[in-house]
Amino acid sequence: MTHVTTPAHAGRLALPFGGPRLPPGGRTTERKHDMPSAARTARRPLALLGVTTLGLAGCGLLPAADPVRGDDGAIVEAEANADVFSITVGDCTNDGDVDATEVSSVEAVPCDEPHDNEVYAAFDVDGDEFPGTDEIQVIADERCLAEFEPFVGISYDVSRLGYWPMTPTESSWGQGDREVLCLVFDVDLEKLTGSAEGLAE
Repeated sequence: MTHVTTPAHAGRLALPFGGPRLPPGGRTTERKHDMPSAARTARRPLALLGVTTLGLAGCGLLPAADPVRGDDGAIVEAEANADVFSITVGDCTNDGDVDATEVSSVEAVPCDEPHDNEVYAAFDVDGDEFPGTDEIQVIADERCLAEFEPFVGISYDVSRLGYWPMTPTESSWGQGDREVLCLVFDVDLEKLTGSAEGLAE
């Protein structure tokens, strides 16, 4: 999967779609979204994402960087301004304190360090024409839910973990972005350490 990352307006954004999917049973989080379109979208508030706005990144004030990886492909050094298009399955990220709508960078960290999110699945959305924000969020939600139990090792309905998808926006779609990332997090906003794969909690 190839992403065009050089244009100033390439990125991903966060969209409201009922909030992140959480297990039932009265548990709540502070994750709420007010997110438009034009980059990569994430159903989790960008205040928790560790992102920068495309306005800053596009002006070159905060150039995004690829995280440093080891021979196995895992991130080995924290990168506060990692290019969102360089993030892939197995990567971990931290939430930030920046309000933004269009996501061009995230805070990436080694998964053996405390972190807020882990990318557990990725897939491409088919089609030449952008399906629309609502439709792409429906597709992302359904697929990320389907991938949740095989990764975590327990049904989503009884897990203490939730998930949220990061999706292309109309702008990034026009530049070839088709990839949806599925990220898992602790619904009580506790840090995770190590991979959540097979955690069964």
